[in-house]
Amino acid sequence: MTAILSQYLMRTILASTAMVLLVLLALAGLFEFIAELDDTQAAYQTPQVILYALLRLPILAFAMLPVAALIGSLLGLGALAGHSEIIVMRSAGLSVVRLSGMVALSGLVMLVITGLIGEFIGPPLDLYARDMRMEARYQKGDARLGNETWVKDGPVYLHLERVNSEFEFGSIYLFRFNEDNLENLRETRFRDDGVQVVESSLAVESFEVNAELLGSSLSKPLSLSARGLMVYIDYLKRNNLDASQYESELWYRASRTLTVLIMPIMALAFVFGSLRSGGAGGRLMIGVIIGLAYYLGSETLANSGQVFNLNPVLINWLPSLALLLVTVVALVRIR
Repeated sequence: MTAILSQYLMRTILASTAMVLLVLLALAGLFEFIAELDDTQAAYQTPQVILYALLRLPILAFAMLPVAALIGSLLGLGALAGHSEIIVMRSAGLSVVRLSGMVALSGLVMLVITGLIGEFIGPPLDLYARDMRMEARYQKGDARLGNETWVKDGPVYLHLERVNSEFEFGSIYLFRFNEDNLENLRETRFRDDGVQVVESSLAVESFEVNAELLGSSLSKPLSLSARGLMVYIDYLKRNNLDASQYESELWYRASRTLTVLIMPIMALAFVFGSLRSGGAGGRLMIGVIIGLAYYLGSETLANSGQVFNLNPVLINWLPSLALLLVTVVALVRIR
């Protein structure tokens, strides 16, 4: 019996959330399309703008899933409460804790979906969309096509210019800064089979920097997977470089993903409260207000944390912890 009710609640919540997410993505995609129309030039015209907007929908879906989960759960569970179905479940002996656990299963499914989108779908498509736009706006013969970047590897600084979207590089310059100059280079290498002395004005050296790392240095944090972010953060810290922007993006994704699990439980707490006798309009309004407050609060804190050099872990988890606190208090007050 419990399994049947869990599946019923899951279908209701997931269907409502999917409907809300489609509406939000339609609006976000439209705004993205309108904003890009002002930047059309060369081969980047209306068909390419449409493709760009479509390719960015997964990364937008990742950002909107917590809000969609809250509004969708409020609408779905509110409809059940309006038909007294949740009251019947309580009368059948299901406690608030038991119902919360059943609802949390829906959140767990959405958490997995959110994690897959945020790791394997959204970032690579966002990177491809940005590269496609750049190549269309600046033709291959245009010098602006290649992004320049500086990469530090210990005492060595590399200046590179990307020549195409496949992260192939040309015009690579190497600068080594230490107490001695590299004029009339004479190098002694100690090998297992002996000692080798090399004298040359041109030195060819190997570094820990690889093609993936170079690609990360040219990509926006939004376009990197969580694994790519962790690798690049480790590189930055090893070279005593500022990694706060990438750390903030990493913890932002982690908090967004886990917040999806909280939203259906919060919706259940509100459904048990004043929304039980309210209509769909009231539930929608509450969901929109809470969702916008969370979205704006998390975005503002994440940006301000980078500006004022605040702890990225605390700043990005604070909105989620606030939602969790509100959810626990609302559930405790249910009689």
